[in-house]
Amino acid sequence: MEEEDAMAEPGTIVDVAVANGNFTTLVAAVQAAGLDTTLSGEGPFTVFAPTDDAFAAALDSFGLTAEELLADTATLESILTYHVVAGEVPSSEVVTLDGQSVATVNGAEVMISVDGDTVMVNDATVTAVDVEASNGVIHVIDTVLLPPEG
Repeated sequence: MEEEDAMAEPGTIVDVAVANGNFTTLVAAVQAAGLDTTLSGEGPFTVFAPTDDAFAAALDSFGLTAEELLADTATLESILTYHVVAGEVPSSEVVTLDGQSVATVNGAEVMISVDGDTVMVNDATVTAVDVEASNGVIHVIDTVLLPPEG
């Protein structure tokens, strides 16, 4: 991978996720659900982004193929918006939210917990933080978050 010009403005959250290469399922899901336009919009947004490995594990536990999940746009939209928080929340702020619930764009809340250097969002561990985008920030997680039923 070539080094990008350090002074270049990062792209949108979608652009950064595409360029990263570890979020191909997430990007496909965002596009299938029609959320790519929203997440390329002004924002700012904070996205807890599951990796391809996280999606593979989730699909395995659901007994679904990626194609089957991508075809269910209503479920996709619900799951994906559960990974997005309105506003830019850098890791320095996330670590102050230990034990607190945070509202997502989905309308449901995620629980933040901090134990030493480990930050959890529900049952997902944050594995990388503060991936800058022009319209927000991405924090990488190792598990797909599922919104509560109902």
